[in-house]
Amino acid sequence: MAFRKIDIDALEEDAFRQEELDFQEIGEVPPQQEVEAQVNNRAQEVRILLQRGDAAGALSTSLQNPPYGSGLETAKARNTQTVMEVLTYALKSADQLVKNLSSEEQDVLMKYLYAGMAAPEQNNSGVLLTWHEKLTEVAGQGCIVRVITDRRTV
Repeated sequence: MAFRKIDIDALEEDAFRQEELDFQEIGEVPPQQEVEAQVNNRAQEVRILLQRGDAAGALSTSLQNPPYGSGLETAKARNTQTVMEVLTYALKSADQLVKNLSSEEQDVLMKYLYAGMAAPEQNNSGVLLTWHEKLTEVAGQGCIVRVITDRRTV
C-alpha cells in the first residue's frame, strides 16, 4: 500500500500547476489588493447602472475583466455576488440581454451561472436556471463545452 502515497505529479515534468496557467493566461499576475479594488469599483459602477435602470449596461459591466488566478477567492466571490445581483434584477429581460452580449461575454456569464449553482445556499437557483436556459438558447451547447473545458475559473 506504500505505492499509493507516491505523488506522481511531482515526478511528471508536464504536470499541471495553477500558477503556470495564471501566468500564461494573464501575463504578470496583478497584486491581490489591485484586483480587489477593481472588483469593488466595478460593483459600485454596476449598482449605479442598476439604480438608473440600465440592466444591459450593468450586465455588460459586471462581466468585464473577471478576476482569474489563484489566491483571488475574495475578489472572485465579490464579483460573483455583483453578477448575481444583476441577474436577479434583470430576470424579466433576460432574453433580450443575452442576445446583446458578445460571445466572450456569454461564455463569462455561463461561468458565473455555474459558479452560482455551486453555492445554492447563497443564490436563487430558479434565477440561475432561467438564465441558463436563455443563454443556452442563444449561445448553444458550444458555450457550455467552452466553459467546462476552460481551466480559468471565476
